[in-house]
Amino acid sequence: MSNLMYNNMWHQTQEALNSLLDKESQKMTEPQKNKVLVFQMLATFYIKYVQIFRNMENVYDQIVHPQKRMLIRKILDGVMGRILELKNEMVELEMTEFHYFDDILQDMKLSPQQLDVPIPRYFLKERLEVIKGREKTLARILDECGLNLPDVKYAVKSIALEEAVKMIQIAERARQGRLRAMFMKQIFLQECRAREMKLLGHKLSDTTLAALQIQKVWRGFYQCKKTVKEREEEMVFLGMKPPPLFNEVSDAIVQSEQVSNLRDELQLKHEQKYQEALVSIKEDLRLLEGADIKEHLQDQIRQWFIECRNLTGTFPEYPNEEEGGSAVIFSNKTPEQVIEDIIAAQEEEEKSKKKKKKEEKENKGKKVKKEKERKTVTKEKAAKEEDEEWKMSPSLFLQLMEEGNSLYKDMWMNKDESWNFPQDYDPELVKEEKRKELEMEIRVQVDELMRQELKNLKLAVNREIEPQPRLKKGKKQNKGRKGRRGKRGKKDKDLTADRTIESLYQELVEEGLLIQALKVKLSDYIGEYSYLGTTLRQVAIEPMPSLLDVRQLITLYGILPLGSAEVHERAPLVKSLLLAGPPGVGKKMLVHAICTETGANLFNLSSSNIAGKYPGKTGLQMMIHLVFKVARQLQPSVVWIQDTEKTFYKKVPQAEKRNEPKRLKKYLPKLLKLLRPDDRILIVGTTHRPFDAELQSFCRVYQKIILVPRPDYASRYVLWKQIILRNGGEVTNALNISCLSKVTDGFTQGQIVHVIKEVLTERRIRQQAHKPLTAIEFITMMTNMNPVYREEEESFKNWYAKTPLGRKRVLSLTVGGGKEKEKDKGKKGKKGKKKK
Repeated sequence: MSNLMYNNMWHQTQEALNSLLDKESQKMTEPQKNKVLVFQMLATFYIKYVQIFRNMENVYDQIVHPQKRMLIRKILDGVMGRILELKNEMVELEMTEFHYFDDILQDMKLSPQQLDVPIPRYFLKERLEVIKGREKTLARILDECGLNLPDVKYAVKSIALEEAVKMIQIAERARQGRLRAMFMKQIFLQECRAREMKLLGHKLSDTTLAALQIQKVWRGFYQCKKTVKEREEEMVFLGMKPPPLFNEVSDAIVQSEQVSNLRDELQLKHEQKYQEALVSIKEDLRLLEGADIKEHLQDQIRQWFIECRNLTGTFPEYPNEEEGGSAVIFSNKTPEQVIEDIIAAQEEEEKSKKKKKKEEKENKGKKVKKEKERKTVTKEKAAKEEDEEWKMSPSLFLQLMEEGNSLYKDMWMNKDESWNFPQDYDPELVKEEKRKELEMEIRVQVDELMRQELKNLKLAVNREIEPQPRLKKGKKQNKGRKGRRGKRGKKDKDLTADRTIESLYQELVEEGLLIQALKVKLSDYIGEYSYLGTTLRQVAIEPMPSLLDVRQLITLYGILPLGSAEVHERAPLVKSLLLAGPPGVGKKMLVHAICTETGANLFNLSSSNIAGKYPGKTGLQMMIHLVFKVARQLQPSVVWIQDTEKTFYKKVPQAEKRNEPKRLKKYLPKLLKLLRPDDRILIVGTTHRPFDAELQSFCRVYQKIILVPRPDYASRYVLWKQIILRNGGEVTNALNISCLSKVTDGFTQGQIVHVIKEVLTERRIRQQAHKPLTAIEFITMMTNMNPVYREEEESFKNWYAKTPLGRKRVLSLTVGGGKEKEKDKGKKGKKGKKKK
């Protein structure tokens, strides 16, 4: 049943993708002039691709058919890459990293949550064994070095026997004292009751009055409980409160997890069967059809020899192995079609020769004039197009998606799979694929035989002597090239050619340059969407990005390219990323989340971490060589530079001169140039004082700069609620979260999390049943902390406005406004003239 459901989901998603590809091909050919309309078009495509990506990722994770999964994976990579390309186009168009789609989402009747870009689960699933093995080796090395020390909450001290006896005696006497106090209290209460009985004995003798009193108390208590229950039910019905047991794991979720685990096992089984079938079916085809294929190819090539001889009078030249052999001639063609192509080629050659002679005579004098005219016209057109029309850069992923879509239409769209209920591999498709491979292998053998046969025919019929191939010059050139490459190779020689990757890995761990990433998911970075972004921009106010906008950029620039090799090679390449923001906003957490979600290695090249390690110029070169050699071999990898402003100090403080914080300043730009598209390495810098760095060299190293802000009201509200629940707290009517969110304006996520953990001790969690949490408990803990003031936030904004993208954004706003004013003035002037 579930297989059928996910198959239907796949078919629906493919239909949506097919219609979207058609729309995109139509829209991209049309010239666009209005930037607002262009952005709306790009944003609409982006949102639709995200929806397709979400569905396709879910389908790929759940479908068990191995051949379908191969095709879905291909399309999934294409969709991912296209999303990154559209994001890059929007950035270049609006000159900002953050975009808001409030109005478009409203038109499409989508919620902002549906805009969240998911992280494909296959990033970790397909590399689970490798990641686990690497974690084990890392933990072993850390244990051997004594660096992996467990967190000890309570220090255990050995004490003398006499002191231990005294402590036990004190505790026992205290226990006996408490028991005695309880007995004395009970005796006192009994005496009080006896006195009351004597004084009010005449009143209590009437049983009816006593019963009435009990009924009053009980009815009041029962009605109070009933009123509270009805009020809570009403709030749940109105959607103002979550239903009971909302945060607890239900039986349905547990069952779905069990089913998904079984599905994963089934995927592995079907994949293994498919891989075994690829080998066994090919061998069976070789035995059954190999001889027939060989004979058919030989007959086909012999017929070609004879027909060419009859038509041209000479035997043809046989293509070399480098050119592709006979496959070049007979690629999807019959021998008759090949003969027709030969005749057509001869006729075209004769016609072209005649035309060339005529054109040379006629156009000798006109060439110079035409060239001048063309140059002037092209220059004018180019200038107009630059001013007026917008053109999108060519896509490297549209072709990939179209190929996948056409394969889906040909193979799976109308395929009858009633026989394949367990969704195992299709043997007929495997046979078709392996038959082509077998034909290519046999063709290579046949080509060798037929080359010799052609030589013999030429000698026998035409008595031709084949000229020897002229390869001497080429060989000399190749030798020269090899020599040049060898000279270049000496410059970039391997400093550790005699060492294994395992030994280099161990050395980096021992030196503390390769560290263990914290197990933090990107979904743990809690926040809320910005619902007023478009509205504020329409009023010419640049809004501060929300936390979920930042999380989205981390997914797009960091996680998706590192997780998929296909996407990293073709998508707009992001080699380096900078996270700038005040302390406590979660920059470090985001770095660890990138490593956790992609299974990447984490290298720490912070100035404080490399101080005193690998001294001197040669030592520094060796350190960089070790880090990037291991990062390439064990990719994906993240190179983290904490407090990266220290590497680009304007002026090094006296206290830090010994640590040489600017050691990496000259090498980082060179390293970025050496990184290729197939190197899944991301350099991530974090800073809370970007103002201290030289701006030019800073921005030269970091391609993408993301400003991480303090949380707004909506993000603080969600954060307070989620973190309290995660730490064992209970959210009741006594706890006013809205009040907490308003009072803590300016405080960062780190400060809020710290306060919650300090308040919610084990003792306080146990007391919640009779003493619910209140807002004042958390507020009193925050009185000793300093918030991020608006002046500091403005300083970050002003600094970002000086970065290359920030400057472009400011210029685009000012130039756009200026142009509009000029147009308005021009219109007014024309109107005034008409009136006159």
